[in-house]
Amino acid sequence: MEKLSVEFIRNIPIHEQAVEIVERKGTGHPDYICDAVMESISVTLSRVYMKEFGDVLHHNIDKGLLVAGEVEKRFGGGRVVTPMELVIGDRATFKAGRKKIPVAEIADEAIRRWVGENLRSVDPERHIRTRVVLKPGSVELADIFSERGRVKKANDTSAAVGYAPFTPTEKAVYECERFLNSPAFKTTFPESGEDVKVMGFRDRDELDLTVAMPLLAGMVRSEKEYFNRKKEIVEALKKFMRGFPFRKVTVNYNTLDEPGKGISGVYLSLLGTSAEDADSGQVGRGNRVNGVISLNRPMSTEAAAGKNPTSHVGKVYNVLAHRMAREIYERNSGIAEVYVWLVSQIGQPIDDPKKISVHIVPAGPLSYNDIKKDVQAIVCEFLSGIELFTGELTRGEYPVC
Repeated sequence: MEKLSVEFIRNIPIHEQAVEIVERKGTGHPDYICDAVMESISVTLSRVYMKEFGDVLHHNIDKGLLVAGEVEKRFGGGRVVTPMELVIGDRATFKAGRKKIPVAEIADEAIRRWVGENLRSVDPERHIRTRVVLKPGSVELADIFSERGRVKKANDTSAAVGYAPFTPTEKAVYECERFLNSPAFKTTFPESGEDVKVMGFRDRDELDLTVAMPLLAGMVRSEKEYFNRKKEIVEALKKFMRGFPFRKVTVNYNTLDEPGKGISGVYLSLLGTSAEDADSGQVGRGNRVNGVISLNRPMSTEAAAGKNPTSHVGKVYNVLAHRMAREIYERNSGIAEVYVWLVSQIGQPIDDPKKISVHIVPAGPLSYNDIKKDVQAIVCEFLSGIELFTGELTRGEYPVC
C-alpha cells in the first residue's frame, strides 16, 4: 500500500514524561451540550433519511451556539428570568424528489429529547429556546450523495489523528467525570449538577485534579449545608481516585468558593448547568472524539459532532483513526504508543485516503517488517469495512464527545 507510511518513533511515551495535562468537560457543560445535541440531531435526521430514502442524505449540523440565559438564585431556590437559547446552523436536505423533510421539527424534537434525558433540572419546554437556521446544502456537495449503494466521496480536504492507549491520567480524568455524572453518584448526591469540568495535571507520579461542579440551589438551604455537602463530595472523590495508579492524588473542588460570603461565595446553580446564566457554549470547543482534551497529544481541530457520518471526514476519519490505533496497539505486544494520521482529499472515496501515516513508539525490541505487515493488514481491514463503520456512526454507536 503506497499511501501507507509506518515509522518507529523514539519518543518518550506520554505516561513516562514528567508533566501531563488532560481535561474533560462533562454532560452539563455548555460546550458538551452543544456537541451532544448536534450529534443527536444528526443521528435522528439520518434515521429519518434512511427510513424515507434508504440512504443518508446531505447534512452537516456542526455549527451551534448555546447562549446563556439569566436566573436569580438563593439558598433554597430561585427562578429563571431569561431561558437559554440554542442556535442550530449549517446545512441539511429539506427535500428529495417530491418528499419534504420537516428538518426544523426533527431538530427541535431531538434537542428536547436529549435535554430531557440528560439534564435533570432543565425543563426542555420552559428553560431552553431553540432557533433552527439550517439551510439547504450546495449543489456541488449534495451531489456527493447522488450515487446510492456506493462508498461516499469525501466532502472535505481534511486531516485526522488518533492514538492508543489511554494513559493513566487520561483514564483518571475521563472516569472522574463519568463517576460524578453517574446515576449512583446522583442518587447519593442529588444536589450535584451535571456541569462537571475536570482538569488533571500530573507531575511525575502525582496527580492534581481541579473539579468544578455546582450544587443545586433548590436543594441547598444554607451556606453551612453547602460546605458540609462539599466536604462529603471531596471524600467520595478521594475514595474513587484510590483505584488509579498514582502515588498521590490531590482533589481540588470548586476552588472559587469563599466561606462567609453567603450566596456570592459558593458555586450554586438553579438548573445544573452554567449555561443558565454564566457561560455560553459552542460546537467544537469540548472534548475530542475519544472523550478527553489531552494537551500532550496531537489532536485535530475538527468539530466531529453533527457532521455527516457517511462522507464528512472530519467525523469519519477522526473516529476511525482512534479505532485503528487501538486495534494496532491491542494486536501487537511490545508497543508503548501508536499514532495514526489520515488525510483526505475532497472528491475522493472515503475508503481511499490521500495518505495514512502510522507512528509506533516501541516499548522494547520490535521487528519493523512484522509490524509494518500487521499495520497494513489492519488498515486494509478498516478501509474495506468502511461502509459498515459509517453505518455504525450513522446510528450513533460511537460517542464523539
